[in-house]
Amino acid sequence: MKNNFMEMIDIAVVGAGHAGCEAALACARLGFKTVVFTVSVNSIALMPCNPNIGGSSKGHLVRELDALGGEMGKVIDKTFIQSKMLNQSKGPAVHSLRAQADKAEYTREMRKVLENQKNLTIKQAEICELLTEDAEIGADGHSRKKVIGLKTHTGRTYGCKAVVLCTGTYLRARCLCGETITYTGPNGLQAANYLTESLKSIGVEMLRFKTGTPARIDKRSIDFTKMEEQKGDERVVPFSFTTDPEDIQKDQISCWLTYTNEETHQIIRENLHRSPLYAGVIEGTGPRYCPSIEDKVVKFVDKDRHQVFIEPEGEHTNEMYIGGMSSSLPEEVQYKMYRTVPGLENAQIVRNAYAIEYDCINPVQLKSSLEFKRIDGLFSGGQFNGSSGYEEAAAQGLVAGINAARKLQGKSPLILDRSQAYIGVLIDDLVTKENHEPYRMMTSRAEYRLLLRQDNADIRLTPIGYEIGLIDEERYNRVNEKVRLVDEEVHRLEKTTVGANPKTQEFLQRHGSTELKSGINLAELIKRPELDYEMTAELDPKRPTLAEDVKEQVNINLKYDGYIKRQLQQVKQFKKLEGKRIPEDIDYFQVNSLRKEAVQKLTLYQPLSIGQASRISGVSPADISVLLVYLEQRKG
Repeated sequence: MKNNFMEMIDIAVVGAGHAGCEAALACARLGFKTVVFTVSVNSIALMPCNPNIGGSSKGHLVRELDALGGEMGKVIDKTFIQSKMLNQSKGPAVHSLRAQADKAEYTREMRKVLENQKNLTIKQAEICELLTEDAEIGADGHSRKKVIGLKTHTGRTYGCKAVVLCTGTYLRARCLCGETITYTGPNGLQAANYLTESLKSIGVEMLRFKTGTPARIDKRSIDFTKMEEQKGDERVVPFSFTTDPEDIQKDQISCWLTYTNEETHQIIRENLHRSPLYAGVIEGTGPRYCPSIEDKVVKFVDKDRHQVFIEPEGEHTNEMYIGGMSSSLPEEVQYKMYRTVPGLENAQIVRNAYAIEYDCINPVQLKSSLEFKRIDGLFSGGQFNGSSGYEEAAAQGLVAGINAARKLQGKSPLILDRSQAYIGVLIDDLVTKENHEPYRMMTSRAEYRLLLRQDNADIRLTPIGYEIGLIDEERYNRVNEKVRLVDEEVHRLEKTTVGANPKTQEFLQRHGSTELKSGINLAELIKRPELDYEMTAELDPKRPTLAEDVKEQVNINLKYDGYIKRQLQQVKQFKKLEGKRIPEDIDYFQVNSLRKEAVQKLTLYQPLSIGQASRISGVSPADISVLLVYLEQRKG
């Protein structure tokens, strides 16, 4: 087969959604001849569901993606129509940026980036087959395959050194609206119907998942006077650390909030038998944290209403997204239920709500690098890995693309651990935990979230992006200078003392803070809950002029100093377990005293370290102790 390829390339990326775009750009920017294949060029960076980027925990992923050299943050900064910082009443660990996108502009802008990227070619073609050959037996004793190319539905073959699968929700996709089933991908685009069988034939385990989307309604048919207006922030914060905040301050488009009611719920209950989900027509498992309105009514019977967000799909369209009311009910039922919602009494549907079912993989088959354990050179990212969300997809796509390129460079893979990034938490969860439904990132999943804030993603990850080769020296130096300025200012504040003089006492009294009995350094004063770095400027005449992002870091580092130190200690313990590596050739059946379930799970997941092994469901602390003893004996 090797001699019969019609074209030779370095890396093939299958799919051009949010994962595929990041994977393809990373590979090309690292110097490899890359082709990104898509069933439709019109689906590049498509937003088939919600018209936004970011949100709780997802905003962290986009910031981290940007710090590593990804593209999503830059593109949303150019194409947003409203921006909000969520959870501002809470601590900085859960602050998350969320922006409404102009969907058409976002797709257009990302496509422009891809089309003008050196080493990258876009090809509209459906991939129907992966071409492999037998590889050497792995260290674990299992037979392996090696990817050597792929074939399109029209018969053209490409030889390549690595493949990144980012098929999203297109594999054997079918859309369901009541009794009507159409065998298409999202938005009526062509599904990819042939690749699944090829994957199964080389031993890939497939799952069937589903997701859904609400109707789009004509703005002219909505009565906004019956809804609560939701405006964007007065001061817009960019997603990308390279975006100048002054360049993106602009007039924003409002979103709106309304609610379902008992009449809505009654219509849904009366028609549940017509919902494909409840009629048994849908085989796939849906996302727990993004349920359809049918699911909400059935599972949350104590709720007499549910929030409905009316969000614009773009600046130059009248289509409005009905957030919170995903459905697969028939069209006439959709009209009935939407029209019970205040403000939607005369709603005209532009696009019906529908559920979509698709093939994806069980991610237990992947290493932490997102390469298949038993197929050399085959990587995977995005919803194809059993996750949900544009941001989760993009983050995986970037890591899969980086690691495909690093494999060809002969370098060790990029593996971010749980103490380094939300991206590390996301991937670790996917490859070590049983995945029975589409995975969604949440702040509660990150045990070190105070250290993994969105505001310090550049400090945490830009040096890694620089080492990989996706961040240039100028940007790397800017981050190093920021770190220097923050440390310098914290040190200065710790050495700057204010006395218990009338000016200080009056300041404290004015801000509801306890008066001083003796002198105190400014760092200690800033730690008081009612005070912050900006407030204390009037007591600090020698304060240097600093950029806003530097001031933000100084304030957070001081106010959360005790909590940060405690988490750093926890990370130290975590790193100890992560540092205890497990040999690739270990045979768990030979480890005496391991429980049968632990042997099965450890053999299946093949963890890299004791830390990763301890997070596998079904592996107990006692099993870990047995494993530690065995590894010590083996070492001896």
